Amino acid sequence: MRRRQVGTSGLQVSRIGLGTMTWGDDTDLESATDQLVTFVDAGGSLVETSDAYAEGAAQEMLGAVMADSVPREDVVIAARGGLPGGAAGEYGARGALLDSLDATLRRLRVDHVDLWQLPGWDATVPLEETLSAVQVAVMGGKARYAGLVAPSGWQLATVTERARAGAAVAVPVSAQVEYSLLTRDAEAELVPAAQHHGLGLVAWAPLGRGVLTGKYAGGTPADSRAASPVLAPYVEARRNERSARIVHSVLTAADGLGTSPLAVALAWVRDRPGVAAAVVGARDSAQLAASLATEKIDLPVEIRAALDDVSAPV
Repeated sequence: MRRRQVGTSGLQVSRIGLGTMTWGDDTDLESATDQLVTFVDAGGSLVETSDAYAEGAAQEMLGAVMADSVPREDVVIAARGGLPGGAAGEYGARGALLDSLDATLRRLRVDHVDLWQLPGWDATVPLEETLSAVQVAVMGGKARYAGLVAPSGWQLATVTERARAGAAVAVPVSAQVEYSLLTRDAEAELVPAAQHHGLGLVAWAPLGRGVLTGKYAGGTPADSRAASPVLAPYVEARRNERSARIVHSVLTAADGLGTSPLAVALAWVRDRPGVAAAVVGARDSAQLAASLATEKIDLPVEIRAALDDVSAPV
């Protein structure tokens, strides 16, 4: 699998990443092991995780798999801090951030993460305090690089410029954002801001939360995420009339190219300007292998233009 530079930094990652959001909920340890082994054997390196996935169980599983089956040096760990939603100050304060990172390292059984992604914008905490936590983490060897999760364009610019103005060694190198044919909001401000400031994009949910695979075109399969009590709301948010039109176009393109809708949708995101990696999740290693097969797909200019047109933000 080809590697890409994350923005203008020295960090290199596989252009398809492995997500672990379902680990500990719908994915057990055996399946998680099969997935990571399959991923690394295919040349993949970037693995995305969060302390919010299954309340930390996903990170514990990843740590167990690396301890027993996959060498730590073969994996580039991108770890989110706790997601926003708690009380004010709980995700931007220096103490909370560093405590979260220490807990993540314990669960993963490692001494550092490769990319530590800040979980949001906490307006109740001075930005300098949040940045100081990243500085401490990088200087202390607990994180190699820092990134941002779902910032707006102005937030990305503010954080990056403030970090540079303070001569920080931990200027953000990436922004993780939902990005797919169904979700192109980031193109309005975030994508150009990231490119201007030299940050690479880590795209999550590149398959439109599974909708772009076409599996829901005829209903809700019993073994799908939409049938899962945990993940149903996550999927249903992307099922509407506009999505149906885009899915139809993806299915048509896949039929014409003799490939899968999954491959078409994933290749479209993977090769968007500024994208360093597209992160995919999987139910099992067979489903993951289908995503990894996209490595061999390059969309023709005409197909890409047609998909750009049908999915253009309203």
